[in-house]
Amino acid sequence: MATVVKTEPDWNRLPESTPLAIRTLLRRCLRKDRRQRLQDATGVRIEIEEALATPATAEMATPAKDFRALSRQSLILSVGTLLLVAAITGLAVWNLKPVSSPAPQPVTRTVITLPPGQQLAAMGGPSVALTPDGTHVAYVARQGGTQQLYVRAMDSPESKAIPGTEGGSGPFFSPDGQWLGFFAGGKLKKVSVSGGAALILGDAVVFRGASWGSQGMIAFPPTGFSTLVQVSDGGGTPQPLTRFEKGETSHRWPEFLPGSKAVLFSGGQNNGNWSNAQVAVQPVGTGERRNLIPGATYPRYASSGHLIYAQGGNLVAVPFDPQHLEVTGTAVPVVEGVLQSSAAGGAAYSFSATGSLVYVPGRAQTTASKLVWLSRNGAEQVLAAPARAYGAPRLSPDGRWVAVGIEEQGSQVWLYDLTRETLTRFTFEGATNLSPVWTPDGKRIAFVSTKEGPGNLFWQLADGSGGPERLATGEYSQTPYSWSPDGQLLAFIETDPTTQRDIWVRQLSDGKAQPFLRTRFDEGGPRFSPDGRWMAYVSNESGLQEIYVQPYPGPGGKWRISIAGGVEPVWNRNGRELFYRNDDKMMAVDLTTQPAFSVGKPKLLFDGRYVLNSASFPYYDVTPDGQRFLMVKPVEQEQEAATQINVVLNWFEELKRRVPTGAK
Repeated sequence: MATVVKTEPDWNRLPESTPLAIRTLLRRCLRKDRRQRLQDATGVRIEIEEALATPATAEMATPAKDFRALSRQSLILSVGTLLLVAAITGLAVWNLKPVSSPAPQPVTRTVITLPPGQQLAAMGGPSVALTPDGTHVAYVARQGGTQQLYVRAMDSPESKAIPGTEGGSGPFFSPDGQWLGFFAGGKLKKVSVSGGAALILGDAVVFRGASWGSQGMIAFPPTGFSTLVQVSDGGGTPQPLTRFEKGETSHRWPEFLPGSKAVLFSGGQNNGNWSNAQVAVQPVGTGERRNLIPGATYPRYASSGHLIYAQGGNLVAVPFDPQHLEVTGTAVPVVEGVLQSSAAGGAAYSFSATGSLVYVPGRAQTTASKLVWLSRNGAEQVLAAPARAYGAPRLSPDGRWVAVGIEEQGSQVWLYDLTRETLTRFTFEGATNLSPVWTPDGKRIAFVSTKEGPGNLFWQLADGSGGPERLATGEYSQTPYSWSPDGQLLAFIETDPTTQRDIWVRQLSDGKAQPFLRTRFDEGGPRFSPDGRWMAYVSNESGLQEIYVQPYPGPGGKWRISIAGGVEPVWNRNGRELFYRNDDKMMAVDLTTQPAFSVGKPKLLFDGRYVLNSASFPYYDVTPDGQRFLMVKPVEQEQEAATQINVVLNWFEELKRRVPTGAK
């Protein structure tokens, strides 16, 4: 039977006396295309009877003399026997179910060890990706201080750095495996695996996942506080894809389902704890969103009929119907010990359509850090505050207190007393209270809160009395950044899905807000100068995030301050110096505002691994004399930096055995 399935019969082995009609009949019984074969024995019998009943014609005049000599009875017996064998064989092979299905491929495990000097980049999202056919793996690694994307054939020990991906993260492949998408410099980009320049597809302040669908669209969130959008893989204007439900502030980690008619994603609050997120699915264009799995993140669909997601450092599988968009069975943990970021919700795993799995071994990690002082030359002094998940420390005007966000089991603002070395919780209402900003007189602290819906502006007395009061109401997420010296103006960011982040200024006297910069580019980090006449900010209008200064409220031109990238601007309180960060480097620029504005050359103060906020809200502050920097330093993890990728070939075989889908 195997021979019949794989090869064409040797028709020359038929007796020379076989009639043409019978030869044709045999070919029709054994055609490889089921649609062109005779389907049952009844059809074969009719063909035999017609062939015997049809008189010989010129068409049948070619048989040898031996055939002419055969009697009708001999013909029936010989042809009938021949056709019976052919029909039985053909019907058994083609029209009945196989006696046995092909043997499943063995599940095998191996390890990819990175070349010496390379370490997988530690980040809040995926650091590995497989091509759909499972032949190549992409990963993000640091080598010699440079972070870059690498691609390696699964059957090769050699890795190839991809030019143009320096500083990149979040790799994902096109459906044909010929293009590699990634995030870098506040942009969504793609580059050909075979070489060439990286192409910009759209703006993306931070990377929180992307999916390249079969219809030529890429789904991604442009910021950490936004819904999903989709953009053509040739670039263009992003179009909305999802909408927030009540209490949500972020959608991320999308995955197009087959046919790109629906998208899986994680939805929740951007509060530094994604263990409370949920996996949802949204039909593209029209249709009702469905929430599928609570307390889960980073969903992916397997062609074996499973929905895979990350939960507590493990991969969990559940049978899933991609047509009806519903879970159809019981969830089962299938892989333990997968590196996962509890703060961002990303997980370091990927699998191919052919059933291979790659993942980075580890666990669900929380972000632990310490508060440290650094001098201008980089000398470090650790504060006595306990290790926590700190973010955005702000010194009080008198220098005694630090207001700082702690992102653990919900995000709240805390106060650290530098004199008494005590840490006290400041905010209590709402799941997310972050980004504290002291008023110039030190009496109040403004912050972003989800107390009453989307993240909006609130403030509270610094002694904690009275509770939070709303400063502004808006449909979109708002984050405070800077007060004017007289305390009457508050510069803040509003995240609009159509224009990305925009800079607004609110009047305290009447509560009215006006846009300062609202363009098609992404703007962030607004900081009033100490005299209130200038505004420093971050924009990606040049293709990179750079620091600019403009007169406030204008009119006037703008000056570019940074060179080759910059985020997190902070003024020296003397007004003659501006600090910013370029990756691990703390930079300083001398400025002159009178009689005319002039900019000096950026100079390096120190270089070190301290927490960097890609959304441009400074994760550091400077003492009034400009001599010390309060920074957030990651605590060394017990687990060493990852240098290996685990591989499971034919993983779907194991998946189907452990989590039956009931599919036939």
